[in-house]
Amino acid sequence: MYRNLFSLVLCWSLTTGSFLYCQSNDEAGSSIRQAQDSPNIVLIVADDLGYADVGYNGGTAATPNIDRLASEGVKLQRFYVAPLCSPTRAGLMTGRWPIRFGMAESVITPWRKWGLSTTEQTLAEMLATAGYERRGAFGKWHLGHHKQELLPLNRGFTHFTGCYNGTFDYFTHEREKELDWHINWRTQKEEGYVTDLIGQHAVRFIQESPNDEPFFCYVPFTAPHLPLQAKEEDIAKYAHVTDEQLRVYYAMIDSMDQAIGQILKAIDNKGIADNTLVWFISDNGGVSFANNGIYRGAKGSSYEGGIRVPSVIRWPNGIEGGGKALDGVMGYIDVYPTLKEIAGLNAKDPNPLDGIDLLPIIHGEKVSPERKWFSYIAQGNPSNKFALTEGPWKLVLVNGLPAEAKLEKPNGPPKIELFHLGQDPAEKNNLLAREPKRSAAMLKELIKHYRLKLAGIPHYRFGAEEFVAPKNWVISED
Repeated sequence: MYRNLFSLVLCWSLTTGSFLYCQSNDEAGSSIRQAQDSPNIVLIVADDLGYADVGYNGGTAATPNIDRLASEGVKLQRFYVAPLCSPTRAGLMTGRWPIRFGMAESVITPWRKWGLSTTEQTLAEMLATAGYERRGAFGKWHLGHHKQELLPLNRGFTHFTGCYNGTFDYFTHEREKELDWHINWRTQKEEGYVTDLIGQHAVRFIQESPNDEPFFCYVPFTAPHLPLQAKEEDIAKYAHVTDEQLRVYYAMIDSMDQAIGQILKAIDNKGIADNTLVWFISDNGGVSFANNGIYRGAKGSSYEGGIRVPSVIRWPNGIEGGGKALDGVMGYIDVYPTLKEIAGLNAKDPNPLDGIDLLPIIHGEKVSPERKWFSYIAQGNPSNKFALTEGPWKLVLVNGLPAEAKLEKPNGPPKIELFHLGQDPAEKNNLLAREPKRSAAMLKELIKHYRLKLAGIPHYRFGAEEFVAPKNWVISED
């Protein structure tokens, strides 16, 4: 059903009257235990959390529960996402480069008549075919809302509580002066700080799930995304921090970690921790005042600070954890194929996947492959941002299109830079002039990737001026 660090043997079960997979630790000899059914899956996504905003990477905010996952699980220290939130969520949900279906360029703003194409199979839809009857989403959707067919309950989820948009008020739950908080199909007024509410609804979903059936719980927090709003009791913990916006920012991270702690407690209390996979990531790098560590850039950037994020995976029954750290290139498009393998699904996908199953790498059965890893956004055209990472090398292109780039003019628009990440992870030294052949070959790969782009994608700001939000964000068919 899934790979692990133990060899697999067949055992006859007196209870079920059938053969079951059992795990045999060859070194221990006598340690044999029955493998569990497909695990419960809890996928937690932070919003705009910087690489070094978590405690295990040296952050200031208190994150004991995220740190617990890091100490008990596996830290994926070179985990990449898109530079903005909607593109990351699109790739996470499909296992495919979002440029293939028009979701790479920018976020889904309130006025955008765009979203994750219904020709794409989502992670929730895939897990439904693998026998996951309960599939809940709790938090920020941000994958399209102008038609009902784009909403979570039409994209494979059986339960939804949260907001359709980003950048909404943590206390009033409004965006564009309209209430954007929904329980399944109903817009619902619910008192409370939104980070707490997201955690509470996820906990209730876990508590109400039958013990003998696997569930999928997707928890995309809005924290610590702007606006900077936190509870006074959390802000008070950071009175020693002189910068006011950082005090609130740290309090928002702290609050999110508390909610994650409640989710972990619900898993523990239910007695299902061993066979529950918990995967934590951020959707992009932190904003300018966040802590992205030594990495250059921030959210919206194709430099490491915009796309390299904290990621931890814990699954006691299936992954040997203990705080192991892996440095191979992994990322958001790998979530879908990895969870597909974990769920034991062999069915062919309706669209070819770009991501890979990470289990053999996490288990140490394979080394991380040298991959071509692409980053691209165009929010606020023409400020296009591209990057290609290949082995230790990374080519960055800013303010232009790949086909228009001229290698002989590296300092003029568009700007091109080449870095050796192994020697220069902070991307300080441009080696373009020293490596003309390598740069030309990588630029050719960027051009090839950009040609996957769909025509006719509406501009990020198209429709903003005349937009009036629907009452209480109730989405009608027209």
